[in-house]
Amino acid sequence: MDSAIPAFTRALAESAGELIKKERAVLESLETSYKDGVELVTHADIAADKFICDAIRKAYPEHRILAEESAPDMRDISSFKGPLWIIDPIDGTVNYAHGHFQSAVSIAYAEGGRVHCGVVCNPFVAETFHAVLGQGAFLNDKAIKVAQKTELRRALVATGFPYIKGDMTPLVRRLALVLQECADLRRLGAASLDICWVAMGRLDVYYENLSVWDFAAAQLIAREAGARYGHFKPVPEGISEEFHHQNILVANETLYPAMHDLLNRADAGQV
Repeated sequence: MDSAIPAFTRALAESAGELIKKERAVLESLETSYKDGVELVTHADIAADKFICDAIRKAYPEHRILAEESAPDMRDISSFKGPLWIIDPIDGTVNYAHGHFQSAVSIAYAEGGRVHCGVVCNPFVAETFHAVLGQGAFLNDKAIKVAQKTELRRALVATGFPYIKGDMTPLVRRLALVLQECADLRRLGAASLDICWVAMGRLDVYYENLSVWDFAAAQLIAREAGARYGHFKPVPEGISEEFHHQNILVANETLYPAMHDLLNRADAGQV
């Protein structure tokens, strides 16, 4: 990895954060629409996406970009080994459009099929989570570590819900067992921040199905903070564990196997 990339990524995420903060200064003027009739998008998503992609193309014209709004359809990500940027210009768009503070810019840089640098910036509370592979994880410039709870009954768990409401039975079974066997549940509405909150101990466990731009940066931050990041169902053959988007589970090393078992018991109807 080019040694300039970590600083470039952090500066870019923070600049994009200021952009989306400014665009929402007058909430009533925020322009909204719906992708595929269900997924909320604002004019700020589009503006931030363009701002980030233009900056990357200028600095690294030979690199490829996977961005939620402008370039969401790179289908060979599991096998692609070249330089790749994975971008969510606003994670937590529904929160953003409703004036909530739980929204973030997420930028990850990958090469060789691994994420090497990740930044998640929440401009509304001046928090930037960042990590470089093998160099630890940080909130602003302070090192962070995953919490060390050892019992699920003391664990604060977060998850999210899909835009498209299909068969909700497995989701409801999981919720029921989590509420029964864990301390409490949160649904905060921005997956990248949820994962970062596990990384720094505000949450103990997180699970959900996501899109790759939701977690690419945050999963590196979590791992570098000492969390175990994986999946509570087998990853399909030929799919990279790094980028597999379904059945994601994040927790410390002690809680991870216990939560893995709990979610599978829920799916087996053992509620």
